[in-house]
Amino acid sequence: MTQPTPSLPFQRILCSLAFLSVTGFSSGCEGAEPAPAVRVLPVSSVQWEALNPARGDRSPQAGTLWGDRNGEVPTGFLVRFVDGFSSPPHIHNVTYRGVVLSGRVHNDDPDAAVMWMPPGAYWTQPAGEVHITAAKGDENVAFIEIDQGPYLVRPPEQTFDNGERPVNLDPSNLIWLDASNTPWIDASGPTLTHLWGAPGEGQRSGSLLKLPAGFNGQVTSSDRHFRAVVVQGRPTHQVPGRSAPQSLPPGSTFDAQGPVAHQLTVGAGEDSILYVSAMGPYTVR
Repeated sequence: MTQPTPSLPFQRILCSLAFLSVTGFSSGCEGAEPAPAVRVLPVSSVQWEALNPARGDRSPQAGTLWGDRNGEVPTGFLVRFVDGFSSPPHIHNVTYRGVVLSGRVHNDDPDAAVMWMPPGAYWTQPAGEVHITAAKGDENVAFIEIDQGPYLVRPPEQTFDNGERPVNLDPSNLIWLDASNTPWIDASGPTLTHLWGAPGEGQRSGSLLKLPAGFNGQVTSSDRHFRAVVVQGRPTHQVPGRSAPQSLPPGSTFDAQGPVAHQLTVGAGEDSILYVSAMGPYTVR
């Protein structure tokens, strides 16, 4: 017996069920719009390896969140330092951005006075500039982002000036914007601070987004490039109709390759802070 062909609206409903696994579009659903791919990576699933294998046991550990720091692609990764770590003077071939997730991190010229950056601090390290990196605390973890790899360590003799200047921002110096002074927020309570880039249509930028304790709402990406890393707190993430709720501690990440409404819930005990790297604006409501 020949089975009747489902009507187009019903076919689209069937196809939408294929998106529950957040792995993207399932083939065979002609006439349906592909759902943007969504990826969630809890920090417990991050694979760790030596950041600088040449240093052996003295090397910090690195865990990739996206990309490939050994390839020529945008990359985000975690770096874990032991208490008392201090690197020799060195340079990198590429500029990187960093956010402290836990512990204390110092990153500056070799002769600079030590300035410990706490969780939530943001810094940049220009390519070619000689510096050292140090850490103290039982658990020292930072998030590092590069626009293009490979990410290499070079001796200080190869220093060069690429025209950029470093930035070190303590959390106390951040300026937070709420719904009254940014169109990106359409809810009472959330705030954000712009860190780099041009926050406009078709432009890449980075920001910190603070969701207050008790928040239950949506962060909606608007373009093909949206990545978020948990800096503070343990928000629960879900894409309605596509994924189950998942608690994400610091170091976890989620991203989307297109417009997606990420449902986020924050417990009553602590605010959550996300680092967001995005193409174009995102909205919070």
